[in-house]
Amino acid sequence: MGLDPASKEQIDSLVSQYPVTVFMKGNREEPRCGFSATVVRILDALIPEYHTVDVLEDQTLRENIKEYSSWPTIPQLYVGGEFVGGCDIIQELETRGELHQKLGVEGGTATPPELIVTPEAAEGLQRATGERPDDHILHLSIDARYYGSLNVGPRYEGGVEVEAGGLAWIMDTHTARRAQGVRINVVDTPEGPAFKIDNPNAPNRVETLSVTDLKQRLDAGESFEFLDVRTPEERAMASIQGAVLMTPEATARLETLPKDTMLVFHCHHGGRSQQAAEHFASLGFIHVWNVAGGIDAWSREVDPDVPRY
Repeated sequence: MGLDPASKEQIDSLVSQYPVTVFMKGNREEPRCGFSATVVRILDALIPEYHTVDVLEDQTLRENIKEYSSWPTIPQLYVGGEFVGGCDIIQELETRGELHQKLGVEGGTATPPELIVTPEAAEGLQRATGERPDDHILHLSIDARYYGSLNVGPRYEGGVEVEAGGLAWIMDTHTARRAQGVRINVVDTPEGPAFKIDNPNAPNRVETLSVTDLKQRLDAGESFEFLDVRTPEERAMASIQGAVLMTPEATARLETLPKDTMLVFHCHHGGRSQQAAEHFASLGFIHVWNVAGGIDAWSREVDPDVPRY
């Protein structure tokens, strides 16, 4: 039996509203199954922004999207309103080097970047590689949001290899395009010394704001733009005083504000507002915050009179 018109219209709207949409278990920040986490990992390496829909929050939608796509499993990827496939197909497209074409991002070869490795970092990394098999070298990874990571592993086909700090490095082509001038150092942390990756190419970062800190700022009368990125239906069930619903008109107004305006975003649990915050950070706003845990955390930790749903 096919979808009823209202359900089809709902999904038509979801897949056409954003250039890239993933129906998954959980959200980009907190995938709740291994297949969804795999798709997030792959997309994070290629594109900075995409929309996720958590099917665990809507059992009806979870079943309807399978009928809509004629595909029996979750997650599901849509690009430009068109169904691409599930986890296995996405992995196959990535392996064949075809996924970047569907996503409209640059592929092919990349120029080996110049890395700056401080003597302290080189010493620590030398020890790390010395404890591994001879065929293992340093791996550098920088995803599309410019979050970097280091590990040690074997060489792999198609990687871009460089030498820095007297050490051999390998990275994928997407990382190579984002890594020019990256500086790797050692810093002190409460847990002890740690490697730090400074990337001059990285866009402005989104900061995390706890609900208790948010309440203190509201009580103190601090001036900032406070945006609710949930749906009007959700807002009708529960809201935080002072937050403004993120409508197309509100979005257009925000884009005209000075880039040093403080922007604070919230949603139900923090996933959708993180995506909205990252979008405005990418536009050049330098004081952008996401409320950790969303309105659900506000209800649990600040104001129990705000209904949970």
